[in-house]
Amino acid sequence: MIQKYVDEFNALNAKQKIFLLIGVVAMAIVVTASNILVEMPLNDWFTWGAISYPLAFLVTDITNRTLGVRFAREVVSVGFIVAVLMSLLIADARIAVASGSAFLVAQLLDITIFDKLRRQSWWKAPIASSVIASFVDTLIFFSLAFAGTGLPWHTWAMGDYAAKLIMVAVLILPFRGLIQITDPLTLAPASR
Repeated sequence: MIQKYVDEFNALNAKQKIFLLIGVVAMAIVVTASNILVEMPLNDWFTWGAISYPLAFLVTDITNRTLGVRFAREVVSVGFIVAVLMSLLIADARIAVASGSAFLVAQLLDITIFDKLRRQSWWKAPIASSVIASFVDTLIFFSLAFAGTGLPWHTWAMGDYAAKLIMVAVLILPFRGLIQITDPLTLAPASR
């Protein structure tokens, strides 16, 4: 299993390896920052994490489209490990555990849905996978992180999901721009 991954990694060209490294670093930064920002409410409905976290879906989707499911899972896995370790050092432990659990389930779901829709119009896979996975992420994260704390987590969860939906709409344009840049690196089949 490990040898297969090593062989697949070695088959990547230098630009693809750099792209993969950028994906891992971006994922770790987004999740770590979001774990800190989720503890900073904007109001009774939103935290700053609701604005930053949807970038994780952009990283996953562009990696999935460019390098395929296998490497998208690697970005999520490595990003997950780094982000959880950093979050345990920087953020509250309960937030780190809730974030890690929600992140892993939601990102793997995002990858699966994206892969099933990848051959359709360029926008369908990222929108559908992000909308569904964001809902799952919000449900898992807020119930684990804040249930029983007395904080207004129900309203934060509703606001968080609403913000994620808005960010899906906003990030679809950068996604389109990024795929035009990353298409020369593409290993996975995708619609144009």
